[in-house]
Amino acid sequence: MSRGRLLVLLGAAPGVGKTYAMLEEGRRLASAGRDVVVAVVETHGRAATAALLDGLELVPRMEVEHRGVALTEMDLDAVLARSPEWALVDELAHTNAPGSANAKRWNDVERLLDAGVNVMSTVNVQHIESLNDVVLQITGVAQRESIPDAVLRNADKVELVDLAPQSLRDRLGEGLVYPAARVDAALSNYFRLGNLTALRELALLWLADEVDSALQKYRAEEGIDSKWEARERVVVALTGGAEGETLLRRGARIAARSSGGQLLAVHVATTDGLAEPNPGALGAQRALVETLGGSYHQVVGEQVPRALVDFARSVNATQLVIGVSRRGWLSTLLTGSGNGASVIREAGDIDVHIVSHAAAGRRSLPRVGGALSTRRRVAGLALAVFGLPLLTWLLGLARSAETIAADVLIFQLLVVVVALVGGIWPALAAAVGAGFLLDFFFVAPLYTVTVSDPLHLVALVIFVVVAVLVSIVVDQAARRSRAAARAIAESETLATVAGSVLGGQDALDALVSRMREAFGMTSVIVYDAGVAIHTSTDASLATDDDVETRLQLGPAASLYLRGPDLPAADRRILEAFLSQIESALTQRSLASEAEGMRPIAEADRLRTALLAAVGHDLRRPLAAATAAVTSLRSAEVVLSQADRDDLLETAEESLAGLASLVTKLLDASRLQAGVLGVSLEPVNLDDVVLLALDELGASPGQVQLELSGDIRPVLADPVLLQRVVVNLLANALRFSPDDAAPIISTSEFGSRVELRVIDSGPGIPVERRADVFVPFQRLGDTDNTTGVGLGLALSKGFVEAMGGTLEPEDTPGGGLTMVVALPPAAVTDAP
Repeated sequence: MSRGRLLVLLGAAPGVGKTYAMLEEGRRLASAGRDVVVAVVETHGRAATAALLDGLELVPRMEVEHRGVALTEMDLDAVLARSPEWALVDELAHTNAPGSANAKRWNDVERLLDAGVNVMSTVNVQHIESLNDVVLQITGVAQRESIPDAVLRNADKVELVDLAPQSLRDRLGEGLVYPAARVDAALSNYFRLGNLTALRELALLWLADEVDSALQKYRAEEGIDSKWEARERVVVALTGGAEGETLLRRGARIAARSSGGQLLAVHVATTDGLAEPNPGALGAQRALVETLGGSYHQVVGEQVPRALVDFARSVNATQLVIGVSRRGWLSTLLTGSGNGASVIREAGDIDVHIVSHAAAGRRSLPRVGGALSTRRRVAGLALAVFGLPLLTWLLGLARSAETIAADVLIFQLLVVVVALVGGIWPALAAAVGAGFLLDFFFVAPLYTVTVSDPLHLVALVIFVVVAVLVSIVVDQAARRSRAAARAIAESETLATVAGSVLGGQDALDALVSRMREAFGMTSVIVYDAGVAIHTSTDASLATDDDVETRLQLGPAASLYLRGPDLPAADRRILEAFLSQIESALTQRSLASEAEGMRPIAEADRLRTALLAAVGHDLRRPLAAATAAVTSLRSAEVVLSQADRDDLLETAEESLAGLASLVTKLLDASRLQAGVLGVSLEPVNLDDVVLLALDELGASPGQVQLELSGDIRPVLADPVLLQRVVVNLLANALRFSPDDAAPIISTSEFGSRVELRVIDSGPGIPVERRADVFVPFQRLGDTDNTTGVGLGLALSKGFVEAMGGTLEPEDTPGGGLTMVVALPPAAVTDAP
């Protein structure tokens, strides 16, 4: 049996028309004679969507009971038994009720696909797993339901159901998405124009990336390596030199000329490790790439031109930007035309831009010198100085015309040994000296520097050339060995830093501490705006030869090093440390600014919620009171005394509710502003509980009291504490079943006195408990007569203002327990 096909309709937000489009397509398939059933559809009370169900076969839902509540879910077994050609399954990211066969609806869809059923489904962009954090930043609303990206990426087809943000807001305002009672709050919160625009762009970008991945997969499967100009992709080659910034800005301008152009920067590291780019420059260029909206990549290759072009082809690049060679004319003459010409030859149909820059032609020939240590070069020179005379004396004892070939080979062996020990310069000196000694003591005519046989002169030249070649090989091997050893040490150092950060250590602390250890410094101090913000010292390392070095970190920060003078070879990893420390300082500054903006953002959210409450929740009691008073004042309607009493009672209740709501809004505003007046004094919890029961008008049978008579008074504000108990008890009474009265108990635990309000209602999932203390949240409670969701938020604020805590706990057997913990008066008052 072949696997079914999955078609997903993707939307930027609820209400764009995904379900409507799915049902329209289902009706089209059904009219074409295809076997289509509606497995599950959520119409959310939208009449136009519900009308499309006419004429389509619906598979009845199954009922799942959870904590005494009957929930309906898709009947997977019934759909499998029906085995249609197409099944319409709405809300792919939906979480099934506990007790269902699968935890998620997309798991049910996988079962249908495995059974050969084609599935058409819907999902919003905010439910895509990889975008959860981005959506949270945009909207400020955490998504409880998500779907793995792999599920969508494995779909046979993903279509975007698009609607302009303003059009969606218009639909919302017309009551076509949510009931009228929810429209004002939705428009001023989640469905703000900016939010919808960002979500729409997010959906378009996700779908564009998916299309791009599909294109790359097709090109790989078909073996297509020529460029397809679906959109401009500009690859900028970075060497780690100063010209990188110029190349990046030029590449960004090229990419910007075409709509949707993409900028990619790549650095090719050679496998021999001999080329050492400036890590500080590369770090700065990487940050610039991200600022320009591009991406940074690093690849390794034996040949830089080939690796660069291979990368460009792998990303389907259309443009390649490289810089003019920094080598001078003499270096170019001796070593060839360079990488630029090779890139042009390899690029084929990829356009290559060679950009001039200030550093062009300024690189000189490589510095002549070996990679061996001074100690080894001195040892090689000493071997040549003492070994050549000794070898000449020994060979002179057995000199004859037949031994000349052996003499040359023995001298050659000594020169090779000198090359292995001391490198090129001692080997050259030994080769010249050996040539002179051979000519003077062993080649006729003896004791002269005259060579009678031309072949002997050729042999001496070859002798010197072999010595030079051997010494060059030794020098290169030593250079590679030293580079590899240094690279290993540097990578271990950086890996230690990374491990410290990943292990939870502060990034700046890890960088400064490892920097001091790596370079053996006595102290490393980071200054920001002239103030020392971090110091790492080890006084045991101090010596009289210590020097102080000051390094600049950005415009306002600097780094002071005290210890041994750093050799030039250590500057490379020093630049890497400086780049990372500068990044850590930037991140710390941004985090500090974000922390400073958090109260402003929270106040802004509260003001937005307050405005929504004033615009919506105040409307109902105002309208009721206005209608009652208007009826009482009307001369056209004759009212009986009973009618007048009812209208007066309605007006009184509405105005009382209005006064209570305004009081709560003002309390919430004062809490947010930090100006809530709190008067602490010893308070008896029994008295507060009884006053709260009187205020609620609760009869003795409605609440079970388990008050301990031997607990100490608490230090609290009696008025605020009474408000807390009233709010908690009102919630417990509302959610408790009729046969289980809520319980109020008091106890003393350690240095805290606890008051517990216990109910046996449906409870709250652990992952959602923090949400109950967010203002204007009712966790799905649609009863608009119960307030605006401020009770628990105010209660928590009141308790914390009195120095206590308010925490939710599970009630054994089901339900929720709210625990108020306050300090006892005697403990707090003690001197």
